[in-house]
Amino acid sequence: MTATPVAGAPGYRARHTLPLRVEARRQLRRRRTLVMAAILALLPFVLVTAFAIGGDPAGRNTGRISLMDTATASGGNFTATALFVSVGFLLVVPVALFCGDTVASEASWSSLRYLLAAPVPRARLLLSKLTVGLVFSAAAMLLLPLVALGVGTAAYGWGPLRLPAGGELPAGDAVGRLAVVVGYVFVSQLVTAALAFWLSTVTDAPLGAVGGAVGLTIVGNVLDQVTALGGWRDVLPAHWQFAWADALQPQLEWSGMIQGASVSVAYALVLLALAFRGFARKDVVS
Repeated sequence: MTATPVAGAPGYRARHTLPLRVEARRQLRRRRTLVMAAILALLPFVLVTAFAIGGDPAGRNTGRISLMDTATASGGNFTATALFVSVGFLLVVPVALFCGDTVASEASWSSLRYLLAAPVPRARLLLSKLTVGLVFSAAAMLLLPLVALGVGTAAYGWGPLRLPAGGELPAGDAVGRLAVVVGYVFVSQLVTAALAFWLSTVTDAPLGAVGGAVGLTIVGNVLDQVTALGGWRDVLPAHWQFAWADALQPQLEWSGMIQGASVSVAYALVLLALAFRGFARKDVVS
C-alpha cells in the first residue's frame, strides 16, 4: 500500500502528522511499558535484599577487587554494581522492546495501513516511532541508576566511590563519572535499538522483532567469548559493552569508550538505513 497525499490538499502538512506527543502518549499507556519500568525500579531493592541476606561481599574473592566486592561501600558503588549486573542482558530488553515492538505492533493490530492512509508519510511515521522508542530507551537507562543511587544511598550512605583498581573518588566526582557510564551504555545499545527497529519494519510479529534483537545480541556476547577469533572480536559491539569500566579508574580513559561508541553507531546507521529504505518500498497490507 502506497500512501501518497494529494498535492496541495487543503490543510495538509506532512510534518504535522503523527506528532511525537501523540506517539509518546500511546506508548506510555501500554502495559509493557509499565511492566518494564516496574522491573527496572525493583532491581535495586532486590540487590539490597540479596546483600542483606548474604552479607558484605567485600573480601570474598581471593583475586583482584571487582565492582561486586565494593557494592556496599557507598550509594555510588551500589549504583555502579547495579549497572554492571544489568548491562549484559536486562538493559538490552527494554531497548529491544521499545524499538522493536513499535512498527510491528501496528502491523499486527492491522492499524499500520490506516496510519499510512491518514496520510502519514512513511519516513515521518518511522522517524516518530524511532524517536519515541529511543527516548523511552534512554528513560529506562536513567531509571535504573537513579533508583539505585537513591536506594544505595539510603542503605549504605552517601560517600566516595571506591574504585576497583584502588583509591577513591569524591562523591561529587563519582556522580559525574556515573553519568558518563550511563551515557556510554545508552550509545552502546544503539546497535540493539537499530537492529530491533529494522526487524520491526520487516515483520508483522512484534515478538519476532524483539526476540530477534535480543537473540542476536546474545549471540554477539557468545562470540565475544571465543578468544580464537582474535582481533575479529573488535568489530563486535558486545566486545565493548563494558568499556565504561574505564570511567571508574583514577584517571578517566576515553579510548575504549570511543572505539565502542564508534562500532555501535556505525552498525546502527547501517541498520537504520536498511529500515527506512526497505519500509519505503514495502507493500503494506496489514
